[in-house]
Amino acid sequence: MFGMGWQELFLVLLIALLFFGPNNLPELGKSLGKAISAFKKGLKEGEEEGSGTPSVRPPAPPQA
Repeated sequence: MFGMGWQELFLVLLIALLFFGPNNLPELGKSLGKAISAFKKGLKEGEEEGSGTPSVRPPAPPQA
């Protein structure tokens, strides 16, 4: 998982527990989950919009 072993993951969780406190961690996890799901939804919507024909036109020839 992200190139981290269980020791590193445990250390990150311990630091988060000390930094945010045990009461704020569930709220932090909930907010992080909502942010990730909103990001994925935005990516999916962007893919659906981009699946049509491209709207890029070739440049007009210069007029003399």
